Amino acid sequence: MRKINKILAGAGVLTLTLTLAGNASYAGGPGKVTTPTLTGFASLPATTFVPGSEPSGTLVTGNTNGVPVPFADQPVQGFSGIADNGDGTFDVLSDNGYGNQANSADFLLRVQRLAPAFATNTVDVLGGVHLTDPRGLVPWKLTREDRVLTGADFDVESIVKGDDGSYWIGDEFGPYLLHFDRAGRLLAAPAPLDGVIAPETATRTGVTATLGGSKGFEGLAESPDGRYLYPLLEGTVTGDPAGRLRLNEFDKRAGRYTGKRYAYQLESPANAIGDAISVDRNRFLIIERDNGQGATAVFKKIYLADKRDRNHDGLLDKILLVDLMNIANPRKLGGFGTTFTFPFQTIEDVVILDEKTIAVLNDNNFPFSNGRTPGVADNNEWITIALPHSLR
Repeated sequence: MRKINKILAGAGVLTLTLTLAGNASYAGGPGKVTTPTLTGFASLPATTFVPGSEPSGTLVTGNTNGVPVPFADQPVQGFSGIADNGDGTFDVLSDNGYGNQANSADFLLRVQRLAPAFATNTVDVLGGVHLTDPRGLVPWKLTREDRVLTGADFDVESIVKGDDGSYWIGDEFGPYLLHFDRAGRLLAAPAPLDGVIAPETATRTGVTATLGGSKGFEGLAESPDGRYLYPLLEGTVTGDPAGRLRLNEFDKRAGRYTGKRYAYQLESPANAIGDAISVDRNRFLIIERDNGQGATAVFKKIYLADKRDRNHDGLLDKILLVDLMNIANPRKLGGFGTTFTFPFQTIEDVVILDEKTIAVLNDNNFPFSNGRTPGVADNNEWITIALPHSLR
């Protein structure tokens, strides 16, 4: 991701070498477009599992859209963060499990390595790593004695991959920032955010919660020079104006927050953010969504947000970049009509492929979401979108 940020932040000619077939990072674009246009579609079936892994889903209840539980293996599901490896493959963060802490103790937290193959509308699963704490850096009791992390320990929702291959991951149960090496081993104790306490931490510590459930670090951006992280909360902290979200600056070198804080204002307090990534040192792409799916999905948008606050209202400046419910599809990719919609409850991944192309992925909340077809568990869909204007 930082490689793309450096290109966008710098001057001169943008030069990228891309393979436009097979396991390409995106399919070929249609040339100049006047409106956001679908250029690639790929789908990973909902019932995709890690071969030979441990059973999972023994605590899952409710409407599973016809998918029998429990599962013989760990599902490859719930994409909540993405990092571009620059070679046509991506490291994608699976969500915490099955929607809450109580039913996710047998879901092993994992970074999946994937490659979209737009020529066949498919996604190849190439492997991945489980997240673990072998050094005992988490100071409270974990679910498993072997210190493999589960969805009952952390709710991982956002990811940044460093040049050294390590992962910075945003959690919602703290909320915490977590730093793992390339093998998925925790490198430091979870880093809390002063004054912001999720209900799961409140229950464990007895401290009063200041944040709603599942409202922690949904987005995680990185400065182009790689020094700073910008975790964005999904929910409003107690005492802040309704629908206002905090974006804090974290110094990776110092291992602490700098005290700088910005504010993102939701279009409606009922909305939530799905992801936040850097474009350059001042601007971010932020997914904002309503809670609907299928016929009730109305508001699914990507904004370009600028921390320079040119109108001096104390908020990130916002410009609509893409309406995900109204994407031009002149080639009828994926078997859809000339207008493509992304009608999922949770859309939690955006990545910049070049100055005029982004990719977006949904979190399918397996097996619960059915935004594409009523009564059928959603697949993990992966789309690329050509933009009418350069991000530079």
